[in-house]
Amino acid sequence: MPDRPRLTPAIADVRRAVRELLAARADAGALPEGSLVLVALSGGPDSLALAAATAFEAPRAGFRAGAVVVDHRLQEGSAAVAERAAEQARALGLDPVEVRRIPDGDGSRTGSVEAWARTGRYRELDAALAELGARGILLGHTRDDQAESVLLGLLRGSGPTSLSGMDVVNGTRWRPLLGLPRATTVQACADADLQPWADPHNAEERFMRARVRKSIMPVLVSELGAQIPGSLVRTAELLREDAEALDAMAAEVMEDVVELEEAGLSIGVAVLAANPAALRQRIIRQAVDSEFHVALSRTQTLEVARLVTDWRGQGPIDLPGFTAERRGGRIHLISTRAGELTGVKPPHDH
Repeated sequence: MPDRPRLTPAIADVRRAVRELLAARADAGALPEGSLVLVALSGGPDSLALAAATAFEAPRAGFRAGAVVVDHRLQEGSAAVAERAAEQARALGLDPVEVRRIPDGDGSRTGSVEAWARTGRYRELDAALAELGARGILLGHTRDDQAESVLLGLLRGSGPTSLSGMDVVNGTRWRPLLGLPRATTVQACADADLQPWADPHNAEERFMRARVRKSIMPVLVSELGAQIPGSLVRTAELLREDAEALDAMAAEVMEDVVELEEAGLSIGVAVLAANPAALRQRIIRQAVDSEFHVALSRTQTLEVARLVTDWRGQGPIDLPGFTAERRGGRIHLISTRAGELTGVKPPHDH
């Protein structure tokens, strides 16, 4: 183990965030004593400060701690960067430490580079989690990342799910640093004499998030005040509370209005019409997701909703994997996948 760094306010804040997250997961029964947790380590200041804090706090709480480094192979020398991050993790006392590389010829490379890299990264992290038998993986997202995510959602015209930002706990993905600013992780690394890696992609404004970080957010802070990131994070928290409440209400209504059919399901028109638009559209989206595992866009959701709100005898609507049609006072959602009988559980079991 390396020499213990002096306890500075920044190091203390990062350690406290990790300690509280681990304790909360243990109290929730998700982290039995002796369990392994992993840190997703890129070598940047956020994940490096997180790795150092986890290496300190996990053993003291009765847990084992390791790290996973994902090499996206997007830059020359990325393998060396990944190995250096792995060496830092081992020097901190983390074990096991794995370097995973997104395979050559990955056929999933569609859409933006950012989206492809994110998909590949989480796929490798989830694989490591399963193979190593870990209970959770700690991610180094900070309050600044949360604010940037909300601002990106606003710029893209996203709905409340996107605007509500990232959860501290989302299944096996845990984000203990969402309440801390990026400046704290940078200072924690400096105080501990850790040498973080500066990802050049973070400065390339061809990437939307880099533009938000380097140009848009600084202008907003300069023109409107330093409270802007915090205000965006509070907005995310409020939207998350509202979205969770509406989703729960929609799930309750689904029990009364959704009926399973041989190759799909149907939804009662009268109850859909009686509910506000926010609930009506959630019921449609949740029903489609539960039966066909399809995430409808807002445009697609509104197309189905018009069978309730703007019914003029129109015919079936073709959607990914199923059709939507109004017959006999019900909206019938029927699979178009040949020979498929979905037979999913009723909505209240999801």
